Amino acid sequence: MEMIGSLVFYIPLFLILLVFLTAAIKILREYERGVVFTLGRFTGVKGPGLIILIPYVQQMVRMDLRTVVLDVPTQDVISRDNVSVKVNAVIYFRVVEPERATIQVENFMQAISQLAQTTLRSVLGKHELDEMLAERDKLNADIQEILDAQTDAWGVKVANVEIKHVDIDESMVRAIARQAEAERERRAKIINAEGEQQAAQKLLEAAEILGQRPEAMQLRYLSTLNVIASERTSTIVFPFPMNLKDLFDGLPSSLGRNGPKAGS
Repeated sequence: MEMIGSLVFYIPLFLILLVFLTAAIKILREYERGVVFTLGRFTGVKGPGLIILIPYVQQMVRMDLRTVVLDVPTQDVISRDNVSVKVNAVIYFRVVEPERATIQVENFMQAISQLAQTTLRSVLGKHELDEMLAERDKLNADIQEILDAQTDAWGVKVANVEIKHVDIDESMVRAIARQAEAERERRAKIINAEGEQQAAQKLLEAAEILGQRPEAMQLRYLSTLNVIASERTSTIVFPFPMNLKDLFDGLPSSLGRNGPKAGS
């Protein structure tokens, strides 16, 4: 009976001790930190490893320090050139100061999600559609800088922001295709005109070089005849020297002056 009585006495003590140890001993993983409050006041950040708390006097809030991937829901954005698009993005962030993430904001995940949606609409609304499609890296950097500055007070570091999709209406897709086709035609005309300009410049330089020596022009004539003869054609175009034309133009005037003298 004495043994049973002693067991009845020690069993409640053992249970109380077990409950005490369960409430006092906490184990935090490598990526976790514990924000400790003593009688409601912040007293420090502990972890990782074994943590001992005073039950009912100290409370601990676990905080995960790993990088969190947050998917921003699709947002309806009107660009600066009044084009309606649907944009969604993904944000990578992590908690760097657990005490701020616990004390300064009630739910930092929800706060960052709402802030990201507002910032996404605000930043993209200041740019035209062409900039959204062509300068996505710059827009990502702008959104990341704004979010990082505003979440710094919450102890959160925004590491990266990526715009995933920019969905455009079908009619706008056709308009962009027509614009791209017109742009390609414009570039083709400019390239063709530049080629003509360069060719004319080179021809002018060649003419100046050939005009310095008449023998060079004759050699050019012979080279042209050689090219024509090698193409197996029955038509041969013989170049007429311009200096001979000047000689023929002067013959009538000279004959007119000599005619009266011969008659006399």
